[in-house]
This record gives sequence, structure tokens and C-alpha cells, in this order.
Amino acid sequence: MSKNKPLTYKQAGHDLDRSDSIVARLKERLPGIGGFSGLVPLPRGMKEPVLVSSTDGVGTKLLVAIQARKHDTVGIDLVAMVVNDLIVVGAKPLFFLDYIAAGVLDPKVIEDLITGMIEGCRQAGCPLVGGETAELAGMYAKGHYDLAGFGVGVVERRRIVDGRAIRPGDLVIGLESTGIHSNGYTLARAVFARTKLPLGRRVKELGASPQEALLKPTRIYVPLVLDLLKRFEIKGMANITGGGLEGNLNRSLPPNCDARIDVDTWPRPAVFTFMQERGPVEEDEMFRTFNMGVGYTMVVGRKDASKITARATKIGFPAHVIGEIVLGKGKVVLL
Repeated sequence: MSKNKPLTYKQAGHDLDRSDSIVARLKERLPGIGGFSGLVPLPRGMKEPVLVSSTDGVGTKLLVAIQARKHDTVGIDLVAMVVNDLIVVGAKPLFFLDYIAAGVLDPKVIEDLITGMIEGCRQAGCPLVGGETAELAGMYAKGHYDLAGFGVGVVERRRIVDGRAIRPGDLVIGLESTGIHSNGYTLARAVFARTKLPLGRRVKELGASPQEALLKPTRIYVPLVLDLLKRFEIKGMANITGGGLEGNLNRSLPPNCDARIDVDTWPRPAVFTFMQERGPVEEDEMFRTFNMGVGYTMVVGRKDASKITARATKIGFPAHVIGEIVLGKGKVVLL
């Protein structure tokens, strides 16, 4: 028989009382959570509904949030990365789930993360129906955590946007990003580390502090896209994430079409100019890594382009005609 004293879960590294208190606090914000699963009905009136799913994370932007001790904005990012993918095919987001893992769960950090997710879901028009918080002793450095998000949307089969209607002569509309969004942070962090600037000090070239520039939340395009789909024919869409315009817009093109993009047709956020100069980082590398100011694209008929850009800009999503569809091989050509 062992001579050692009985070992508890808490002594091994997991405090059940702390975990239970976190769940109790979350239930105050989200009364529907706490079950084994979330229940969400399909919208009524759809003839042939197709479910659309997406999952994503926030990447090493989390390291900036941890260093700055500001965690609510990455909660918005988590929702944005998922719902902006769902709407590419025209799907309305139905619900969102999250997964938060840490070596030790910090109740204040968890609450801030959930606050951001609630705001992201509000912007996307879908509920946060639940998730999972996992305390994994020994898996993460002190103060560190990871996030994953999962969402489901729905679209009428006949209204799926898949790019097959795209033809030479159509125009490409670019919707402005808020900045870096949530991709390319390994490079972005390396550039800012070289500058050795304090995170909280305002920098004239940025028009903000490094912390503000790096933690600006990803723009959620859901309300605009759903509005436009009711009014116009949108032939193809792309969420501009890792890989930039060349690595994402091409995914919405048919194999016999290229997109010729004029990179001088939209304003470039100051953070990109700052990183390119301070890195320094070559122009091609910038466009391969970052969205460079265009967070979402739509391919539309020439007759609708000016109306779409005007409506998008009017309701708070600045938009520009940034290129044209030509005969080709499914590539994006930056001019």
C-alpha cells in the first residue's frame, strides 16, 4: 500500500472549483449555455436549405493580446474569422461556438474573451450558443491560452455563390479592412520587435500606438453582404486572409478567368506602410502575407458595380472597384 498522501485533482494542476466558478459567471452572461449541446432551429420557409460550416482561430495575434493584457478584441477576431468565411458562399450565420484552452483558466481573461465573442456575434447577427473551456495543466506557458471558433450558416441551394457565373468584363470590388485583421502576425510581430517601440505609446506614422494598430479587430462583413445579396447579383466572393489577395481571390475564380487588380485603387492603412518601411519588408512579401487594406472581395457585373460600392460605403463599409475579370487561368495579377 502506498505511503504517499492522497492526491487531489487540484494538487495535480486542475482546480474544479475555479472552473465551476467560471462557468457560473458565463451563465450570467449567456443563460442558454451549460448543457451538453446547443439547440438551434433552421429558419422557416426555405425550400432547400444547405448547411455551411467553418472553423478557425486567431493565430499569434493572441501573443500581442497577452502581452498587452487586452483580451476582448481577439474575441471579436475569433468570430470574424469564422463568419466571414461562411458568407463567402452566401450563407447567413446560424450560430457560433468557441473553445478556450489554457494551463490555468483566469476568470477575468475568460470573461473578456467572451465579451468580445458576444460583440462579434452581435455584429454577425448570430448567437453564441456555447463552447468549451479547458484547463490543461502543463500544456501552456503561464498566462497563455489558445482559441478556436466554429460556426454554422445556412443558404438556399439555388442562391449559393460559387463563382461559376463570373465572366470576362466583370469587375472586382474590394471592401476595406480595418488593418492587419488576424493573419500574418508572425511577420508583424517580428517587424514591431525590431522597432523596440513601447506597445502603449502613440506613433505618429501609425496614427495610433502599436498596441492599438496590432489589436484592431477584424471587420465583420456579414451585415453588408447579406444586405447586398438581397439587392444585387454577386457572382463570387472571397475573404482575404492568409495569403493575401493572390491566395484568396483566386479561390473564387473559374478556371478560365484571371482577376487583374490595380493596387493603387484603395487607401492602404498606415500600419502596412509602417511595417514595410520599418521591417523592411519587400512589396511582394507584404502582398503575399497581408490583406494590404482589402479584407473582402466581390465580383459583380459592370452595371451594378457603382451602385454596390455606393451602398456599401453609405452603410459603413468603404468599398472600391479594384480590378477587372479577364480571360486567363484562374490567377490573380497585381498591377
